[in-house]
Amino acid sequence: MKNKSLLSHTLLTLAEFTERRAKFLSLMPENSVAIFSAANEVTRSNDTEYAFCQNKNFYYLSGYSEPDAILLLVKPSFGEDKSQSGEQSILFNRDKDALQEIWHGRRIGQTAAVEEYGFDQCFSLSEIEQILPDYIANKAQILFCQGQNEKFDSQVYAWLATVKGQSRSGVKAPRQFVDCSALVEEMRLIKSPAELEIMRQVNVISGAAHTRAMKESAVGNFEYQLEAALLHEFADNGARHPAYGTIVAGGDNGNILHYTNNDDVLKNNELVLIDAGGELSGYAADITRTFPVNGKFSQAQKTLYQLVLDAQNLAIAAIKPQATFAELNILVNDFLTTGLYELGILSGDLALLLEEKACKKYFIHGLGHWLGLDVHDVGDYQVNDQRQQCRAFEQGMVMTIEPGIYIPLDDQSVEEKWRGIAVRIEDNIAVTENGYENLTINAPKSINDIESIMSSGKLPKQ
Repeated sequence: MKNKSLLSHTLLTLAEFTERRAKFLSLMPENSVAIFSAANEVTRSNDTEYAFCQNKNFYYLSGYSEPDAILLLVKPSFGEDKSQSGEQSILFNRDKDALQEIWHGRRIGQTAAVEEYGFDQCFSLSEIEQILPDYIANKAQILFCQGQNEKFDSQVYAWLATVKGQSRSGVKAPRQFVDCSALVEEMRLIKSPAELEIMRQVNVISGAAHTRAMKESAVGNFEYQLEAALLHEFADNGARHPAYGTIVAGGDNGNILHYTNNDDVLKNNELVLIDAGGELSGYAADITRTFPVNGKFSQAQKTLYQLVLDAQNLAIAAIKPQATFAELNILVNDFLTTGLYELGILSGDLALLLEEKACKKYFIHGLGHWLGLDVHDVGDYQVNDQRQQCRAFEQGMVMTIEPGIYIPLDDQSVEEKWRGIAVRIEDNIAVTENGYENLTINAPKSINDIESIMSSGKLPKQ
């Protein structure tokens, strides 16, 4: 029987989306209009499409999941009387179409869009050229996410040209374009309680998938067989799509950071690095686990794995409001550099090695990133001239913490026992009022827990 806790999902309410639109409108200048575009379907081959993924900023403000739509947020000039705001949220979407719905699925249409999504008005997309320029007319500014979709950018300029063409009749065209990407991104960076609950759930689902992969690992199987187990576990519990391309990297393949071929044989006495997360209600999990293909770490594997795990635990324990990635990086770089020096993997003067962050030879990526509707989620890191990420953490932020050590098979500068080992351990962490919450609670990562689960002979009860 399936674990009911995995199948009972929190859904964002209409109130959540209307509150987001209200907040965004409060940030808009008076007498302005903001325009957001939904994503379009993308052809995969001939007459078939890739699985549709909604534009995340559009989804964040609308909750609307169909392609080919435009969201308008209108803020008037208040003058002296601000009692009647006149603010509006307007959607343009596809018409109901019986034939298309028989072939391709149901459409919301205009009436249901107002009723179910809380828009003030909804018009047919076929009317947009006649109607939308009227909302731009006599506004001082147009806000949109510039540079993200060339076709959409061109369409905005075309609507503006239509308005400019009415100048002889006294219509004024906006004179300012504002890239509003940062406004939406700052909103998205702080997660609401409902968003955090969804992210807890997708982490539990993804953690169960990693546990299953450990259980199904066997010498002689292929990487793609573990990938299949992961994807099945995601979908079987409601996370029907992976949040990104699944990485299942056996042995030296783990030293390719974004390895997604997943077509190699899993070999005895090697590690397998899995970086995989499901997507639930648009929100991503991003979890990495590394474990021995045969269920038992060698001494060299165990030593490097524990070093990475201790570094991760050190970083996670330091997360709290006002901490920064810059501070965490100093902790982890110093810890890993010292550890690699003590193992003889790095050599020289330790003080100089620490100053030079010598561990970066083997820890070759960042410590973490924001997480949310996107895997590498939006939000300013406030990077300084030294490329340090100085943004102070705040309650509601969610991030990954993912130290790693990668020693390629052809690295002749180290003892043979270290060569071909790749270890990354990644959890998803939310900043709380006084510290942190580790959302990745059920994906085993201690050496004892991993070896115990892989030798137990059965999957954990669900």
